[in-house]
Amino acid sequence: MKFRTPILLTAVFLYLATGVATAELSADEQRMADWIDAHAQDAIDLLAETVNIGSGTMSHDGVREVGRVMRRELDELGLATEWIDMPPEVNRAGHLFGRKDGIGTRILLIGHLDTVFEADDDFQSFTRDGNTAYGPGVDDMKSGNVIIVYALKALQEIGALDNIPIVVAYTGDEEKTGSPLTIARKDLIEAGHWADVSLGFESAVTFDDTDWSTIARRSSSSWILEVTGKQAHSSGIFSDDVGAGAIFEAARILHAFYETVRGEKLLTFNAGTIQGGTNVEYDPQQNRGSTFGKTNVVPRKVVVQGGIRTISEEQLERTREKMRAVVAASLPQTSATITFWDRYPPMAPTIGNRRLEKKLSEINEALGRGPMRTLDPLERGAADISFVAPFTDGLAGLGAIGTGGHTPNESLDLTSLPLGIKRAAILIYRLGAETQP
Repeated sequence: MKFRTPILLTAVFLYLATGVATAELSADEQRMADWIDAHAQDAIDLLAETVNIGSGTMSHDGVREVGRVMRRELDELGLATEWIDMPPEVNRAGHLFGRKDGIGTRILLIGHLDTVFEADDDFQSFTRDGNTAYGPGVDDMKSGNVIIVYALKALQEIGALDNIPIVVAYTGDEEKTGSPLTIARKDLIEAGHWADVSLGFESAVTFDDTDWSTIARRSSSSWILEVTGKQAHSSGIFSDDVGAGAIFEAARILHAFYETVRGEKLLTFNAGTIQGGTNVEYDPQQNRGSTFGKTNVVPRKVVVQGGIRTISEEQLERTREKMRAVVAASLPQTSATITFWDRYPPMAPTIGNRRLEKKLSEINEALGRGPMRTLDPLERGAADISFVAPFTDGLAGLGAIGTGGHTPNESLDLTSLPLGIKRAAILIYRLGAETQP
């Protein structure tokens, strides 16, 4: 089972996996659930320890320090751990992998050590107000990292961990992936070729008193638009000799993107930054720039950086072709180029993903929370699980329940941490039991 053909979203939603639902927990599963409840504060303590270590993607020392904490936990579980450094040109801290052998279904568990909050951000520490915790990465996704560890601890407690082949992959640059991807995601992709099932532990989704499962995620890729106009006194703008200037040309292009490229189902794109004037300096790695211009000077340069999200590679390429056509139709005395970078591929919905979703929904019911529904891919961003999606069945969103990710209001419902651990531990247990003698 190594390369899987995606199927249409509507078709996969109609698929019903065979088998009889398990409406109750087995004795071993109940033992795990009881152990998880008894160790809920220990899990919160580990969460607080890692949240209090600032680990913005570009804060390499912080990412490595979170890696050391998680490596300590995986070592105690008996996994063979490895810190994988990135070469200098990638400019990222590296990744932590833990591995163990076993029999049967090979399971890849995916988390990430970094956050969007760099060292100069004011949001740097863990705080708690009753059952709500606040802090950088408390939701995205240091709680998911903790769930992985404590799910494995619960399996170890009942003697079930030894026989299950596991790889834990904690990447160090999920929030701002290093380049080239052939290096930055080499180890994760190799783990995807090894695995039969991949589980991603970014935050779970609950609303309208319903839990939602994630069987599909859209891609995330980048683009940069660079526009050049003829610098001149503004009194001559729109003349044949001076033309429209770089800013009007950039405005034309962006408006045309909105009018003619927008509209396909599950396609979105965004212009995130724009710099324009006589002189422009822009660093796409830092998403920072500076500009200088005057109201009486026709602007010479514009740089716009943005992103695209699609449900398939075919949709992505179709969108890029439409954008190229818009860029090519330049206003007088202007020129423009658009450059695209691949980042995260899509995780398409598949029959295998739907089978896993059914198992998770049965577990959710056995835990007293009712059946799960399928989340619309528009409701989520991209994630590392997409890099292995072509090779393995997968589920994402197996973390805890939080809000305000990527903002200084990021928070987590601490009562959902043991819930996430139970769902993960029981799912891994049932997957492991499928093919073991």
